[in-house]
Amino acid sequence: MDVIRFLFRNHTQVLELTLEHLWLVGLSTGFAMLIGIPLGIAIAHWPRWNKPVLASANIIQTIPSLALFGFLLPVPWLGARADRLAILALTLYALLPIIRNTFAGIRGVDAAVVEAGRGMGLTESQLLFQVELPLAVSVILSGVRIAVVISVGLATIAAAIGAGGLGEFIFRGLAMVDNRVILAGAIPAAILALLADFGVGWLETQLRPR
Repeated sequence: MDVIRFLFRNHTQVLELTLEHLWLVGLSTGFAMLIGIPLGIAIAHWPRWNKPVLASANIIQTIPSLALFGFLLPVPWLGARADRLAILALTLYALLPIIRNTFAGIRGVDAAVVEAGRGMGLTESQLLFQVELPLAVSVILSGVRIAVVISVGLATIAAAIGAGGLGEFIFRGLAMVDNRVILAGAIPAAILALLADFGVGWLETQLRPR
C-alpha cells in the first residue's frame, strides 16, 4: 500500500519517467529492426555470413550492460549525451533475437512455395516481399517481441549513466535504501514489459499465416 500511495503522490514524475522509458525502448527497438531484419534476410540468402553475424550478436549479448555503457562513454559525440549512448547500447542488445528470428523465418519458408513463385516469373525482390516476408512475419515478430521485453528491462540500467527512465527510481531507492522508491520504478517497468509482450504477441498471432 505504501508503494501505491507513493505512486499516486508522485504520479507526474512517474508518468514523465515512463514516457522517457518508452522513448528509449521504442527508438532502440526501431533501430534494431532497421538493422537486424535486413541482416537476417541477408544471412538467410547468403549462408556463409551466418556464423560471423550471429557470433557477433551473441558476443554483444554476453557483455554486462553496465560494462557496455562504460565502454561507450568515452566515445566522442556519443558519450556527450547519455540518451544517445543508452539508445545505441539497447539497440545492440536487441539485435540478436531479431536477426536470429528473421533468419529462421526466411529459412523456414517452404522451398516448394519459393520455387512456385519463381515458376510464376517473380523476381528475387518480388519473392522476398510477396512470398518470404509475409510467410515469415510472425516468426520475425516473435524476435521483436523478445527484443522489446529485453529492452524494457535493460533500459532501467540506463539511469545509471543519466539517460532517465524508470531506473531513476530504482537507483534512487537503492541509494536511500527505500523499497517504496525501488518498487515505484520496478513495478511500472514490469507492467510495461508485460504489456509489450502481450501487444506484440497479439500482433504476431494476427499475422501468422493460415
